[in-house]
Amino acid sequence: MSLAKPLILITNDDGINAPGIRKLIEIMRPLGRLVVVAPDKSQSGMGHAITVTSPLRVSKLTEDIDYLEYSCNGTPVDCVKLGMRVIMRQKPDLLVSGINHGSNASVNVLYSGTMAAVLEGAIESVPSIGFSLNDYSPKANFEGFEEYIKEIASEALRNGLPSGTCLNVNIPALNGTPVKGIKVVRQGAGFWEEAYEERIDPFNRHYYWITGVFKNNDNGRDTDLWALKNNYIAVVPTQIDLTSFETIHLLQNWKLNRKGKK
Repeated sequence: MSLAKPLILITNDDGINAPGIRKLIEIMRPLGRLVVVAPDKSQSGMGHAITVTSPLRVSKLTEDIDYLEYSCNGTPVDCVKLGMRVIMRQKPDLLVSGINHGSNASVNVLYSGTMAAVLEGAIESVPSIGFSLNDYSPKANFEGFEEYIKEIASEALRNGLPSGTCLNVNIPALNGTPVKGIKVVRQGAGFWEEAYEERIDPFNRHYYWITGVFKNNDNGRDTDLWALKNNYIAVVPTQIDLTSFETIHLLQNWKLNRKGKK
């Protein structure tokens, strides 16, 4: 690999053969040396899970000029850890994850394997970006927004990101309408209203299948949900520090024994 080019680690949660990661690889090729480490099957909804009770394995699939590709039997976070510590043995200049098949806006960021990989990069102080397309259709169109992804990735390479911070980028489903542009926004306050459908298997045993409806009670025009609805690409700066600093001051007024038991 040419040492003059930036080193870029690519992963996802939909699996190594998903159309989204194939498109992301295509977009990233002109920007640097690529190392792809992605799950060998879908790992959607895994969040920040890591594998601790079974062996992890990686398989080299492709080796070319400035390009290496591996599959892994672990989670997206496993892929990032193995990519940095075993395969590259160094931190990349940029980590990109996706393009996810479905939105990771609002509260979805907490469940997302795509964004867990990106947050793992932020823990390592690597500029990291997650890309998701707001289209769940099996025939989702991953064409038409390549220049926006390249622009965001190029700016992250040029400027870096603050330590502990990454980007959650959500792209509207095109449906024949061009993207209006990019909005830097906050995370919308949506939530899932979930239900568990009870079913019976062929052995007469009960099991449950999760269903749900996404609800958005946040009417702000500065959110990722608003941006997607209005055909903008939403960029949300996301951080690994989950501390509620406002609540620290609230808890100062609680009658807590801060000196320990007497």
